[in-house]
Parts: sequence; structure tokens; C-alpha cells
Amino acid sequence: MCTELMDTSVLILPGIGNSGPEHWQTLWEKANPAFVRVEQRDWNQPVCGEWVEVLDDAVKIAGSHAILVAHSLACLMVTHWAAGGNRKIKGVLLVAPPNPEGESFPKEAVGFSPVPMKRLGFPSIVVASSNDPYATIEFAKSCAAAWGSRFVKPGALGHINAESGLGEWPEGLSLLQSLSV
Repeated sequence: MCTELMDTSVLILPGIGNSGPEHWQTLWEKANPAFVRVEQRDWNQPVCGEWVEVLDDAVKIAGSHAILVAHSLACLMVTHWAAGGNRKIKGVLLVAPPNPEGESFPKEAVGFSPVPMKRLGFPSIVVASSNDPYATIEFAKSCAAAWGSRFVKPGALGHINAESGLGEWPEGLSLLQSLSV
């Protein structure tokens, strides 16, 4: 799997609660030794500044050829990290960014709002479902436009997580591979 990514460090960035055993991020990580999960100190009471520091340390180690794979809350973490003018990376796949102003946004997540709405300094793809309970498709499109990201709408996939029944999610893997060229 992912022979195109052999010379690239892929950092897996789960959202709140971490990605469980059936989540596509976990399945990708298990299938490819070059994929490394960035472990946060607290998955259930996330503090944006703390998560950003952990990400910066991980990117420092991975180097400029790193590609980030962010799901949900981790998408917002990446945009806060990028807004700080931090290190360069090869690209980022941002899947199901949640709206921190939305009613269903977890109250335990602190410091993720407002969402930085400035162009990212690296290639990016935003993937958003038409029926995500954590953000409207309009929110995701506006984020993609502000971040300078390619926007992909794969249809009605919920929050694009384990409950979506995607398995290894080959379509997502193809999007990831497009960032490696």
C-alpha cells in the first residue's frame, strides 16, 4: 500500500477521542510503517495550543517532506499551527473539519475558535461530507477557499469516520497520494 509515499513521512492526526480500531486513519497506519500517529497528551479534553505544540514537535522530527492527515478537530489544529508561520511541509489532507461555532461542537475542546481563515503555506485538500453533523458543506467550502485548498465532496458520508463504514477508504488514500507528487 502507498508505494508512492515511501520517501514521505505521513503524520496521522486524529480528532477528539483519537481514532479507534475501525477508523480509516488507524487502518492506514497499520498498513504502512511510514505512517505515524501523533499522540496527544489528552484526547478527550483537547486544548488547541497544547495540540499545536505537539504537532510542531512532530513536524520538526518528520521534516519538510511530511504530509499531514488530519481528521475532524485535528483539521482546526493544523490551521492554527499553519497560522503561526511554523515549519514547511509537503501538504495536508484535511478531512471533515468541524465548525467550532456549531451546536454539536464538543464543549470539551478549548481554543479552536476562531478558525484561522488565511491561506495555508503548502498544498492542501479539504474533504467534506454533505451530511456531516459537525459542519455544513458551506462551512467546509468557505474554509477550503480561505485556506487555498482543493475541495472534495464525496457525497453523504457523515463525519467520514468509522461510523461511515469506509474501511480503508481507498478514495481518501488516492487523495493523499496526490499530495505526494
